[in-house]
Amino acid sequence: MTDSTEYFIHESSYVDDGATVGRGTKIWHFCHIMAGARIGERCNIGQNVVVSPGVVVGDNAKIQNNVSLYTGVVLENDVFCGPSMVFTNVINPRSHVSRKEEYQTTLVKRGASIGANATVVCGRTIGRYAFIGAGAIVTRDVPDFALVVGNPGRVTGWMCLCGVKLDLPSKPAEKATATCSACRLSYEWIAGRLHEASSG
Repeated sequence: MTDSTEYFIHESSYVDDGATVGRGTKIWHFCHIMAGARIGERCNIGQNVVVSPGVVVGDNAKIQNNVSLYTGVVLENDVFCGPSMVFTNVINPRSHVSRKEEYQTTLVKRGASIGANATVVCGRTIGRYAFIGAGAIVTRDVPDFALVVGNPGRVTGWMCLCGVKLDLPSKPAEKATATCSACRLSYEWIAGRLHEASSG
């Protein structure tokens, strides 16, 4: 276990021996960080969060109240998980059938945000700076910068790195461009994917 003087842990929470917690991370009430979990630096772990063995959380992640990070979940840097959103790790669970050898990896890439009460079905990848709306059900991979809403989740638009919706349709014309109305970062639609525009 990391030296607990390097991070804050509320007295009602537990960090098991064999867990790793980065410098400057805060772990609030009624949490359980299990052996083999790895949490990066400057993270904020809200109330009633469980982090299971083998889970990896990057730096500066925000995990809001009532989120369970099950074995197989990997969060890159700067990921936001909204209150009570859900990850799974088995496609076809049965109480009487052990499927611990069938856990699937769910990867949430850098900067992505997952809204409150959303569900992410295991085995999926959520792209960089994607935005999953509250209550959405993610059943397929999500592209970088995509805005996904509904059940099942579908791409309805595109989001800037700063979290503002871009003026682009859900299926842009080839070589479409957009500039964020807030931070003025520019984007290009090339070969069916949205990219940050080159600066020079």
